[in-house]
Amino acid sequence: MLLKSNGLISRDGAALIIIDVQEKLFPLISDGERVLNNLYKLIQFARIINMPIILTEQYPKGLGPTIPEIKKILLDVQPIEKVEFSCFGSEKFRKAVRGLSVETLIIAGIEAHICVVQTAIEGVKEGYRVCVVSDATSSRNPEDKEIALERLRENGVTVASTEMLIYELLKRAGTQEFREALKLIKS
Repeated sequence: MLLKSNGLISRDGAALIIIDVQEKLFPLISDGERVLNNLYKLIQFARIINMPIILTEQYPKGLGPTIPEIKKILLDVQPIEKVEFSCFGSEKFRKAVRGLSVETLIIAGIEAHICVVQTAIEGVKEGYRVCVVSDATSSRNPEDKEIALERLRENGVTVASTEMLIYELLKRAGTQEFREALKLIKS
């Protein structure tokens, strides 16, 4: 396993994975407005620090495309369409991740207890350091999300909040990246 001894997440060799934030499912998600706000912050922060982003869509013919609020800030990211619940079940996803040569996957999206949990646990099994951003991840039922977060922790996945992760990846104040990130955090 690629864990650092101090347990902190590093932005070096990390990618942001946004899972299945789609039109027909997202309106049913618990605490959706908060999740959307934090997804926006994560994506914008990834842009600030030049972190690669992968976007997935679960069976878009049935669940629709990525919601417009996310799609408009990811116009340059082609979604990976899949029917597998774990993103690792998709050869296109595996190829995209391998192509980035990353060690750490930072995961957010929906649904926490299905696609997020299966992708994260399989990511650990595949040898990646995996962090799931709890306040940028949800399910239709809040209890399903809570059970998913417990299961993730039991399987070696780091669970962090958006703000916790941003500061952890920044490592210090006083930089241009910090000033740009601070605007996001305060929004």
